[in-house]
Order: sequence, then structure tokens, then C-alpha cells
Amino acid sequence: MSRKVLVIGLDCAAPELVFGEFRSELPNISRLMQSGAYARMESCHPPITVPAWMVMSTSMSPGRLGLYGFRHRRGNSYKEGWIANSLSVKEEKIWNILSRAGKKVCLVGVPPSYPPPPIPNGELVSCFITPDSSREYTYPPELKKEIEALVGPYQFDVEFRTDNRETLLKDLYDMTEKHFQIIEHLITTKKWDYFMFVEIGVDRMHHAFWKYFDKQHPKYTPGNQFEHVGLEYYKWLDEHIGRLLALVPEDTVVLVVSDHGAKGMRGAFCVNEWLIQEGYLVLKQKPQQVTDLDKADVDWSRTKAWAWGGYYARVFFNIKGREPEGVIDPADFERERNELTKKLLEIKDPDGRRMETRVYTPEDLYPVSIGDKPDLMVYFDDLYWRSAGTLGHGSLYLAENDTGPDDAVHAQYGIFILYDPELQPIGQMPDVKILDIAPTLLQIMGVPVPPSMEGRPIKLDAHK
Repeated sequence: MSRKVLVIGLDCAAPELVFGEFRSELPNISRLMQSGAYARMESCHPPITVPAWMVMSTSMSPGRLGLYGFRHRRGNSYKEGWIANSLSVKEEKIWNILSRAGKKVCLVGVPPSYPPPPIPNGELVSCFITPDSSREYTYPPELKKEIEALVGPYQFDVEFRTDNRETLLKDLYDMTEKHFQIIEHLITTKKWDYFMFVEIGVDRMHHAFWKYFDKQHPKYTPGNQFEHVGLEYYKWLDEHIGRLLALVPEDTVVLVVSDHGAKGMRGAFCVNEWLIQEGYLVLKQKPQQVTDLDKADVDWSRTKAWAWGGYYARVFFNIKGREPEGVIDPADFERERNELTKKLLEIKDPDGRRMETRVYTPEDLYPVSIGDKPDLMVYFDDLYWRSAGTLGHGSLYLAENDTGPDDAVHAQYGIFILYDPELQPIGQMPDVKILDIAPTLLQIMGVPVPPSMEGRPIKLDAHK
């Protein structure tokens, strides 16, 4: 039996908005919820675009994939790093399995998909990590000409960490409109059994405008000029989704999903400043201005640990025989790691409230953890506080992100909406897991689930 599946990926879409505050204004998404099943979806650890979409598409944890974020430390170097791309993902994706089973696939914007990997039985347009439209960004390569004949130079992303919100808002709509033009073109002109796209614009909207429409954000101002941009963008997306639904066969299975959620950022915690204060990180001299750790004058011969910033902190220990100037005896590593964990859990916010910080080891989270993994993964105050890795702030607490304006942080739960015309309406379900998405879709499409997948098909109610 051949069934078509359309996967609508809304990067960072928040259940609090889609299922709650905005639901009555989103008729097309609401109809899918009412006629199908919906639930919060627990993302992976960490809940970040890369690796989350690949976790969803492979049903393998970040540890199995060796992806702990977008940027990674290279081996045991103090300063060298690498950026994840399509070549970083060695495990088999759902579309590879479907292609081998004779299904035709079409993919648009699924991170990370640059450089564009070959799709044996279909087409692909790469994602937001593509540098610009001068590069090859499609498979097959000739698809690029077809796209640019429709929309001109293709736009993969917007500069969202900017104070020029008016220009950003225009760019955001322009980009998203081009994306949907291409999606509508491909969905109507190509043969497909599995069509998946990811719209990055939702994530950019949240990061750039969350404080303007979230009344609980510490920087929210009633009546501000951008107060309604969040709702208006979601409504506009819903209209585009409605147009797509009208283009696909009535018996198409539709999944609307996000890789993680969003919530208001309370601030950024200067983790390396704190490590200096606690005696773990030692500098030969203090920086006179805000400085990246890579450019700071670190005394590695006296440093026990340092950290990377981002939505969460990655802490690395300086171990003898592993790092070039390691100082911690391998036999003492676990004791040192446990001691630092206890100290991290005691950190307080500027008001003296103990943060709800969570500290993990890769071994805690994953059945296997390969690649350039951190020694500790730290979610400051349940991710409400970013980790600032830069030095020279003169404080442990920042009101703003240290890498550019940002109003939102990532939340552990995204959205899951599944409409299957062969199933009875289910309504709201208990939370589901990101690892279970690929097995569920394979089962729907009548393709065996590989035993290597960590997830299992989600149990849905009886057929009509």
C-alpha cells in the first residue's frame, strides 16, 4: 500500500502558542488538531536545531550521531572547532530508507542539508546553513535553475541578531514567501510519496521578537510597535499551510512538527567568568574588553576546566594525556567532575534565587556517545539563562546575549500534530518523543522499522 506523507516542519514552534494562545487564529492547523492527534513533543538533549532534526529523521540520539550542537570542539584541541553539516551525519535518514523501498522523496530546508547530499529517488533543496545562492544547493544540481527561474536568487536565512527589527521583519516575510513558492511548485510538479520541509523563519521570529509579544518576558512593554508580529506571522504561516493542504491528495497523512520549543530569555550567565572565580580557569592576564575565550591569554598549565557558551554550556576538563597541557590525573576525573557539578547546581541568579540548573554528562543522556563530546552539559535555570562563553564583562550576569540581540531561548518541548484520514480523531495525547517520529512515519508508509532505531512507533487509536 502506498500512502503519501507530508511533513511540515516549523523550526522552534512553541506548543504554548500553537496549542494555546494562538490556536483560535490558526484555522488550518486547528483543523488538523481537531481531526487528528496532537501532543507536546519532547526534544532531544540538547534541544537545538542541529542535532534535533537529524534525531527526528534517524531516530538516533545526539550521542549516536556525534552531534552536540551546531559547533563542535575538534578532538582535544583548546581552540580548534568544526561546524556540523550534511557530511557530519553518517547514519541513515528516513528518506534513505524510503528511497530504498521504492518511495519517492522531496526535501526542502531540512537541517543540516548543505552541501546537498544525493537523494537516490527524489529531490532536495538545502537548508539555512547554506552560505548563499551562488553555491550548489540542490539535488539534482539542475533543480537550482528551476528554482531561480521562479524566485530569483534563493534565500536560506535572515540576519536575525540585529537591532534593525523593521528591516528584519520585511526580510523574514520575503524569505518565507520564497520558501513556500518553491514548496508549492515542488509539491505540484514532482512525484513524491514523502515530502518534508522545515521553515526556519519561525525560529528567527522567536529569537528576534519574543520579548515584544510575550507578556511574561522580563522586557515586555505593553503597546509596543511589534506587539502583534508573532501572532500575525503565525496566522500568515497558517494561510500558507492551508494552501498546501489544498494541493495534496485528500488521503495524505500530514505531520506538523517542531524540533524544540521557545521561551523568554532571562539573561546570559558568564560561565567562564564563574569558572575563573571558582579557580578552574586561570588567565595569564585579564582581557581589557569583551573577548572570546579562544583569544584570551589562558594559562593552560594551571587550568582545570573551561566552557563554551550558547543555549547551554559545554564544559571541558583539562586531563593529562588527553589535552595538550592536561593537569587533572585521569584517576581524579570523576571526582573533579562530580565536585564541579555540585557547584554548578548551587549557582544563584542576580536576585539570590537558586537557579533550576540541570547538569548532565553525555553518559547520563545517551546509550552511546561518540565524537567530540563535552564532559558536562549545563542548562542554566532550565535553559532560561543562556551560557555566555566570552570574558571581560565584569559581571557573572548579562541582560543581553553576548553574541547579538536575542529575546528567546530554546525549550525542551516542541509540537506534534498528526492527521491521518484513516484514523478516528484523537485530540490531545500524552507527550510524545522526538525519537519516535521516524518509526511512526515508516509504519504509516508500510516500511519496516530498522532495529537500529532507538524510538518506536507512536500508538494511535483504531482505524475508521
